[in-house]
Amino acid sequence: MLKRRAAVKKRYGRFFDQVSEILFRNDPIGINFEDNTDEYEPEVETILPRLSECNSHEDVLLVVHEEFRKWFNGDAGPRTNYTRISQEIWDAWQRSELKSKTWQ
Repeated sequence: MLKRRAAVKKRYGRFFDQVSEILFRNDPIGINFEDNTDEYEPEVETILPRLSECNSHEDVLLVVHEEFRKWFNGDAGPRTNYTRISQEIWDAWQRSELKSKTWQ
């Protein structure tokens, strides 16, 4: 698992950290204790590879909520809790040079 995360971090570089920071700051699950800044890295690992299939922040919202439901089941809460997060991720993705890359 950590090997896969390292590969995703390498592939996405700084963008991995940006998305992790967005999740940590918005803290949809309530696990931000200020010193555990890597807490959302497993979710970032599964969200990022799916961004290339997204065409809007609404698509990102579906992806983010699906991934949080996989990780946290019912504790993920309703999709609306992820609206701001998905918009921030979408905006960062649009500014990123990664969105135009073709992944193999």
